[in-house]
This record gives sequence, C-alpha cells and structure tokens, in this order.
Amino acid sequence: MNWLKVILVGVLMSGSLAASPLVLIMLGPPGAGKGTQAKMLEEKLHIPHISTGDLLRENVRQGTELGKKAKGFMEKGQLVPDHLIMDMLFTRVSQDDCKKGYILDGVPRTIPQAEELQERLKGKMVPIVVNLHISDEMVIDRLTNRIVCDNCGTPYHLINSPPKVSGKCDKCGSPLRQRADDSKEVVLKRLKVYHEQTEPLIAFYKKQKLLQTIECNADKDVVFSQLLASLKK
Repeated sequence: MNWLKVILVGVLMSGSLAASPLVLIMLGPPGAGKGTQAKMLEEKLHIPHISTGDLLRENVRQGTELGKKAKGFMEKGQLVPDHLIMDMLFTRVSQDDCKKGYILDGVPRTIPQAEELQERLKGKMVPIVVNLHISDEMVIDRLTNRIVCDNCGTPYHLINSPPKVSGKCDKCGSPLRQRADDSKEVVLKRLKVYHEQTEPLIAFYKKQKLLQTIECNADKDVVFSQLLASLKK
C-alpha cells in the first residue's frame, strides 16, 4: 500500500495528481452519497467524475453506436449488457481529461463488470476502491425524504436540510420534486438489487486489498473530511 500513500498524499497536498493516473471507484448503496462525494473529490483532485447514468444518457443523447445498442435494451426494459457499459466507459476514459485519472460512480455494478474492468486496467493502473457504508434504514430515510431541484439538481432533505422556502430551490428558485425512484416501494427494490448484484463487490475488492470503508451516517462535509483523511492513511 506504500505506493497508494505516496500518490494520495501528493494529490491531497498539491491539489493535482501525481504522474501515475488515479482510478478511484466509489461503492455503496443508493443514498450513500456516492455522487455527492465523487463531485466533491472531482473538485479536490482535479479529475473527472464519471457515472453510469451519465454515460448512458450521453451516449443515447448523442446517438452513438454504443448509445443506439444500449437504447434498444433500455426500450425493452432490459439491463444494458456489461460489455456495452465497459465499452462506453473506456471510450470515455480515453479522452484527454482522463489522462491523470478519473472517479467512477455506479460502475462497476456487478462482479462481471469488476472482472472486466480489472482485465482492461491490468498492467496500466491499480484502482483505489472506497466503500461508503450506510444502513438500509438510513437509506430509506434519506431517499424517501429527498427532494431535488428540477433545474439545477440541488438535493434537499425534508427533515434534515429543507429548503428555506417550501417547494423552491434556495439556489435558483426553481420547483422541487421527489424523484419517482425515491418512493419507498422503489427504494426497497433498489436496495434488493444492490444487495444481490453490487454488494458482493465489497468482498471482491477486499480480497484484493484495495478496499477502504467510510461510515456515511454523518453530514456530507464530515464524511468528506473522513474520506480525505482515509486517503492519507
């Protein structure tokens, strides 16, 4: 792990990446704050945050060959195959802004994706994996009480961090709404899928001694500080 310490201390102290590219994988259930923490790390480490959802939406929007193939599966209500996700990912990370590294959020999602990712990275770079741990009960509370801005995407929590004016975004004044996939019924289904498909990645990366775990039952800024401290160890 000495190489990891050297790279990360250099990153955190200088605000820029060392010579070796950094691949940081964010794990955790829905509602753990992966996207939020990844964006904060993006600003701190100066490397792009890449999410599965953004990859799919962008490829479909641009009408790329990969996007057309993925759209066919999505329109049938089927999961996009792992090899298509990986092809989209490595097309994205071949761009210039990823030369110093990137942060992955929502990919890999399954053991087969993780295995393919490891194979494609083999001999090039070793990923760092951070698991954001949170209980199912807290996930349900966070998501079922979450509302987001229709315009800028700023999230709020009806109890812990409500908007100053009910129903309006503090930043841009646009309407706030609950996402369809944040209803309790859908959240429970998402958790079931997470436990079946994605949670096994924790053991997968732990076995390879690549995993660090952060408890995410605190404010996002506290979690971020703990995350940075963990990366310095």
